[in-house]
Amino acid sequence: MANIARDIFKAYDIRGIVGKTLTNEAAYLIGKAIATRAAEKGITRIALGRDGRLSGPGLMAQIQRGFTDSGIDVLNVGMVATPMLYFAAINECGGSGVMITGSHNPPDYNGFKMMLGGDTLAGEAIQELLALIEADKLTASDKKGSVTEKDISGEYHNHIVGHVKLKRPMKIAIDAGNGVGGAFAGKLYKGLGNEVTELFCEVDGNFPNHHPDPSKPKNLQDLIAALKNSDAEIGLAFDGDADRLGVVTKDGNIIYPDRQLMLFAQDVLSRNPGAKVIFDVKSTRLLAPWIKEHGGEAVMEKTGHSFIKSTMKKTGALVAGEMSGHVFFKERWFGFDDGMYAGARLLEILSAFDNPSEVLNSLPQSISTPELNIDLPEGSNGHQVIDELAAKAKFEGATEIITIDGLRVEFPDGFGLMRASNTTPILVLRFEADSDEAIERIQNQFKAVIESNPALKWPL
Repeated sequence: MANIARDIFKAYDIRGIVGKTLTNEAAYLIGKAIATRAAEKGITRIALGRDGRLSGPGLMAQIQRGFTDSGIDVLNVGMVATPMLYFAAINECGGSGVMITGSHNPPDYNGFKMMLGGDTLAGEAIQELLALIEADKLTASDKKGSVTEKDISGEYHNHIVGHVKLKRPMKIAIDAGNGVGGAFAGKLYKGLGNEVTELFCEVDGNFPNHHPDPSKPKNLQDLIAALKNSDAEIGLAFDGDADRLGVVTKDGNIIYPDRQLMLFAQDVLSRNPGAKVIFDVKSTRLLAPWIKEHGGEAVMEKTGHSFIKSTMKKTGALVAGEMSGHVFFKERWFGFDDGMYAGARLLEILSAFDNPSEVLNSLPQSISTPELNIDLPEGSNGHQVIDELAAKAKFEGATEIITIDGLRVEFPDGFGLMRASNTTPILVLRFEADSDEAIERIQNQFKAVIESNPALKWPL
């Protein structure tokens, strides 16, 4: 049986520490397993890309060899943002592609996001790859697959510039956190007619300035300072592989993705009344009423880009978003999550106003926390920890308990959420309420539940 670390096979991608759990051998075997699945589906060609991490070229060589040894042809698009790999997969390879990215994980991590025939591999499908490797049921092929190299950045750029039209040129600041988006985002927004100040757009897999994760307020401080000290009107930030967007106003407010989605939903619904809008379980409770008010149908889904994409497919939704910063447009785009494209659509909307920050700041808002994390003890299973806590939990005054992903408890004046991350060994919490008193009351109830497990440390 092949020797491969089982814990790298996550809920919506494969991810591990390079050289420890994610080895060259593992990358080769994963390439062969994906190729085996592809052959079963009659797929003969797969797009392959990587982000700016230092381990990317080595892993790419291994997974590519796994494909070609199994008779699969490869379209190698080199160093790109994850959405650009999706773009190549859909336009050139019938929706099959693999992106080598560690997303927002620390520099020593890397991983694979995978699509076959238009479906994102997640959950069971990822576990099946592991089962194929462990059972040694990998396709052997007499013929070697070919490799074609192609730069798709021009096509991607032109496709966006071709249909996103701003009402006026804007002055913007962008922060790529030395992730791969830095190589493309500045050019894209200039191509739309804007004046762009670029922060940390040199691609550097050591991430020397701050971590490329816009969901954490500390990583947005440089952008907030740049807006304060220049005439830029709005700030956009990206994660390591540029499939997520962070937004900051002129006065330094962070517009979390669930509020960004209000604006995107309103825009899409103005052209498509009655359309479905999907959001994840971490999102504000002000979002569903807003969607209904603007003539749309609100659909809550569990967190995870692959779950959101499959629900979009099933329901025909035109736009979707997650609290982590993934935004998905099916209207005028392809339905995958794309931080750079979401940034372009945001500028298109905001360019109609003289004061974009005012538009963003006036979106409905409650008192809320960002995502709060609790580290799990080594070797424990987050989903199991949540199930054990939930079994004993009592929530006084709760109006609804939603269990599609962890435990979301609704109260008349707010909500609390605890769920297991599918990517890292942590529990994720989030709270929102109408007043400071209410948020404190809800947090105290959750605190009592969390502290019933002595291994867990309350984060506030």
